Amino acid sequence: MKAIVGYLQQYVRSLHLLSFLGITFLTAVLIILNYTIGIESRCMSIPHYGLRFLAFFGVFSVVFGAAWFIQWLAHRKTMRIQPFFWILMLAAPALFAGKVSFDWITRLFTNSFSAPWDQYGYLVLNWPLKCGLILGFITLLWKWGRYEGPVAGMSIKEFDAKPYFILLALMVPLIAFASTQADFLRTYPKVHRIDFIDPYVSQSWGYKFLYELSYGVDFLTIETFFRGFLILAFARYAGKAAILPMAAFYCAIHFGKPLLECITSYMGGMILGVVVYHTRSIWGGLIVHLGIAWLMEIGGAAGHAYLK
Repeated sequence: MKAIVGYLQQYVRSLHLLSFLGITFLTAVLIILNYTIGIESRCMSIPHYGLRFLAFFGVFSVVFGAAWFIQWLAHRKTMRIQPFFWILMLAAPALFAGKVSFDWITRLFTNSFSAPWDQYGYLVLNWPLKCGLILGFITLLWKWGRYEGPVAGMSIKEFDAKPYFILLALMVPLIAFASTQADFLRTYPKVHRIDFIDPYVSQSWGYKFLYELSYGVDFLTIETFFRGFLILAFARYAGKAAILPMAAFYCAIHFGKPLLECITSYMGGMILGVVVYHTRSIWGGLIVHLGIAWLMEIGGAAGHAYLK
């Protein structure tokens, strides 16, 4: 735990104040715009997969590109921009835009199922399938860029999990408070999305447990992409300057979540980015992130039960 606190203190001391304020202001403006005019909801409402991909690619490119431009202005004397950097700059928003847009890939496997299992199968298969695709593309980019070490910080060598469980425990009071808020309970628990199978099964807990496992797989995708890829791949060119653009991008994927969750994702992403930058491992962040996600599921279920 002392090491993590030390990493954060060191990062704060090394921050370029103007770039931090600039990227934080950029993120705040985008949050205000999203919750005013509905950027995320407008993109998601586009029915055509290709056009939806282009919309999300545009949003993510603007956020990530603008944040990196601010970092370049602040760190241009020390950043080592090389041709492969620009490939990564295009690949990053394209990969995540594909993740949120190309649901037809999962539908190929589930359209032959009868109702309601076509929808249940889609919800359970979608996250693992996209995880495999994202990790595959990241591995290809890692090999193409000739990076040394485990792909995207996926090494478990000498990993100490204890500090991350302590951090997770510290989040329990905040999640308990959030579980009393109406906007939180409109979103969580996400397992309510499969309540439609209840009339078709005698006991639904097994199906819901499988859904929660599938939901958990998505956090492996998130941590590998945002911390393993956007931190460790870009750190080759800019060192710690890779952390803030990642945090802004990470905040942008929370535009469809409750406002408080979206706002805190920026600082949370920054903290996890600092840890991964120093440890070169995504597993601590995965413990915290996945633990919070499942605690939010529990909190949401408890909140709904209390209101009944």
